[in-house]
Amino acid sequence: MICIIVLMCEYAQALPPYPMYMSLRVGTPTDPLRLAVMISGSGSGMKALLEHTEHKTACCHRTVIVLSDRSDAKGLSIAEDYGIFSLDIPLPKGDHDLISRRLIHEESVHSRLIENNVEAIILSGYMRILTPNFVSKWEGKILNIHPSLLPKFPGAHAHQDVLSSQETESGCTVHFVDSGMDTGAIIEQSTVPVFPDDTIESLQERVKIVEHKLYPKVIDDFSKGKIRLINGEIISLENHVDN
Repeated sequence: MICIIVLMCEYAQALPPYPMYMSLRVGTPTDPLRLAVMISGSGSGMKALLEHTEHKTACCHRTVIVLSDRSDAKGLSIAEDYGIFSLDIPLPKGDHDLISRRLIHEESVHSRLIENNVEAIILSGYMRILTPNFVSKWEGKILNIHPSLLPKFPGAHAHQDVLSSQETESGCTVHFVDSGMDTGAIIEQSTVPVFPDDTIESLQERVKIVEHKLYPKVIDDFSKGKIRLINGEIISLENHVDN
C-alpha cells in the first residue's frame, strides 16, 4: 500500500485540487458522494449501510439508487422503505450467447447509473461477476465486501471453504473491484474466530456482524477521499479530520 501523508483541513475540497489522475471527487456533508448499491438478495448489508448513513452526523455519501439483478431480491423493498429508488435489471433472455447477454445487461445497468448521476458503486451481496468492459468504465469506483480474509477463500462458498480447511480464524475483506473474482486491491479486513462446532450458518452470522461495521467505515473514508485506487495500488490520504 502506498501511503501519502497530506496536511488536510476538515474536507479535502477545501484544498488545492488533487492530481488529475484522482478523478473521483471528494464528498462533503453539503454535497455528498452519490452512491449506487448493487444487491442480489436480502440486502442485510445494504440495510446496515443505510442505517449508518441515517444516524451519522455530517455524512459525506448518499445512496441514490439500489439495483438488483434479481426481481425477487428482498433488499429492493427495504430500499423503498428508506425512500431510495430501487430497480431490478435481470440478465436478459433471448437468442444471444451468454457473453453478449452479460454485456447487454451491464450496458443497461451502466445507463441507469449515468441517468442517476452515480459517482461510485457499492456491491453488497451482488452475486454477478462484472466483465472487464464494465469495470474499466468504473475503475477505482467500485467497492465490494467478501466474507473471508482474502486472498484466502474467494468465490461464492467462502464459509464452507473456511470450515472445510479447518481454519481457526475468518472474517471479511473490503476491496476494490477488478475484473477477477475477488482479486482487487484489499482496503481493510476484520477478523472473527472460527469454532470447532461452527456451521456455515453460525459462521456466516458471526462474520455479518463485523461486515456491517467495517463496510460503512470504509465507505465513509472512501467518500471523504481518504482512500483511492491509483494504477492498481491503494493510496491512503491521511490526517483528515473525522466528523
